Amino acid sequence: MSDDQDEAEAFRTLLRGLRVPHAGDLPVFDPDTAPDAPLPLFRRWLREAAESGEPGPHTMSLATAGADGRPSQRTVMLHDADERGWHFGTHRTSRKGRELTENPYASLAFHWMRPGRQVRVSGRVREAGPEASAADLRGRSPAALAAALAGSGRQSETLGSYEELLRAFEAAYERAGREPDATAPTWTLYVLEADEVEFYQEEARRRHVRVRYLRAPEEPGGWRRELLWP
Repeated sequence: MSDDQDEAEAFRTLLRGLRVPHAGDLPVFDPDTAPDAPLPLFRRWLREAAESGEPGPHTMSLATAGADGRPSQRTVMLHDADERGWHFGTHRTSRKGRELTENPYASLAFHWMRPGRQVRVSGRVREAGPEASAADLRGRSPAALAAALAGSGRQSETLGSYEELLRAFEAAYERAGREPDATAPTWTLYVLEADEVEFYQEEARRRHVRVRYLRAPEEPGGWRRELLWP
């Protein structure tokens, strides 16, 4: 067997031996106790993930696709979740911002390993507007403000050199300290208005519980709830 084959087999062995770490016993999710609408359950699950010690429970995968239909994915932070939808921010000139202009639909995915839970949210995305976007930026940390200022109009563009990045960030940090209410013209708060939300609870014997909510204005709470095979 060649060295390349040995390495490939060792990699497959590594993957087969990996296990997902959980914090003790997994919680039990009785689907009959699920509320009529997904937002209260999502808020409870995120809070419980944070209380379990899950690192970065507010981080999520964001999937978008442009006019060509080719998907792209990245990890971003949740800024809020309310009756309007799930909120996140980015530069509208970034790849995800451009794709949302071309195709205003997206999907979010949360994965909390400690409680063995996932949540998937999909639907139409809209811009929250200039005032909400500016307020979102003001509510962020000085480091996040500096990053937004440095990346305004440039996120996802080709970078000439790492030194160029360092110079831009030094100037942005200096401005953020001098102008804590500074605005980045391209910074945009987006709201995903969900039409589908799925909750997934792992179970030790693989009898995982999947509950899906589908937007249904005629139903109590405006949603239809159903079980899915895992």
